[in-house]
Amino acid sequence: MSAKFSRRQILWLAPLTLIIVAGAGFAARMMAPPPSDLDLSLSKATDHAHYVASLAPDHSPIPVGAIHNWTVRITQLDGEPVDAATITIDGGMPQHGHGLPTRPVVTTDLGNGSHLIEGMSST
Repeated sequence: MSAKFSRRQILWLAPLTLIIVAGAGFAARMMAPPPSDLDLSLSKATDHAHYVASLAPDHSPIPVGAIHNWTVRITQLDGEPVDAATITIDGGMPQHGHGLPTRPVVTTDLGNGSHLIEGMSST
């Protein structure tokens, strides 16, 4: 027995099939394990090794689905704090194919090379 579809059914089936296939591809990507070389360190030297940036979340464990803050401390390689640094925040989730879900900003110079970053989210 062969199935026959009307033009109207085909107009619904084609996009529905595309949505299902795209959804399956997205789900497979979300379930992929992180890369083996993923760097999760919270302290790292800049590209030209002039400074070291160290991050610290305000909560541990980091709250999922809630806005939270971090502190970034900028030092010279010898540990001397860097004051009056210009800091921009960027990041993302390459395995999920998107950038940060919020637009965090540096709001406060805490002194001693430390600065408050507000508006982070892990969703």
